[in-house]
Amino acid sequence: MSELRFHCVGVRADPYAAGPTLVLRLRITAEPDVPVHAVALRCQLRIEPARRKYAEGEGERLTDLFGERSRWGSTLHPIQFAQVALMVPGFTGETEVDLVVPCTYDLDIAATRYFRALDEGEVPLLLLFSGTVFSGPAGFRVTPVAWDREAAVRLPVRVWREMIEQHFPGCGWLRLPGDLMDALLAFRTRRGLPSWEDTVRALLAAAEPAAAGDPVGIAESTGVAEPAGIGEGV
Repeated sequence: MSELRFHCVGVRADPYAAGPTLVLRLRITAEPDVPVHAVALRCQLRIEPARRKYAEGEGERLTDLFGERSRWGSTLHPIQFAQVALMVPGFTGETEVDLVVPCTYDLDIAATRYFRALDEGEVPLLLLFSGTVFSGPAGFRVTPVAWDREAAVRLPVRVWREMIEQHFPGCGWLRLPGDLMDALLAFRTRRGLPSWEDTVRALLAAAEPAAAGDPVGIAESTGVAEPAGIGEGV
């Protein structure tokens, strides 16, 4: 079995990526004086929600994921975040490489909803490694990465928020079925609404015409005076 050891020595957002992307700096240590020709590495990233505390507001926003706080002793299970592959070039003794992790802002994804619910602090991540090591002083010795190889990471919530804000400034997005998008477009056209934001606000105004705690009033902010019948055809 391989004697590789893994440590995460840094985490940052890639400011030049086409989409939200985290970069984890991995330090990989092997047996001294035994050349490693290459490593075909696989990494599973998991969020470990039980390994941090949550403010009252964060707890309320996490209810749809974990239920009421009184149940968290049995519901704070790990959340799958990502799976990525990396080909590590040859080295002897120790090397450092970047593990690139593409991210999504799709709120259908549990990990995204978890990140969005947090105000500050750090997100506890666990990196689980597997793969194949090609090593040996002469020729190739092929061995698997030991099944128990892992590394803990603390991802600052600030890094996540700055990354998302760079690509989706001041907003997010939801994935909807095609037939529902067609119905929303038809509704928007009939009402002559100038944007998708106004379209959603109009629908909310119809569902909650006098929402308690709304200082402005959804209908007033969209200019929709008569919400009755808004659901027609949707």
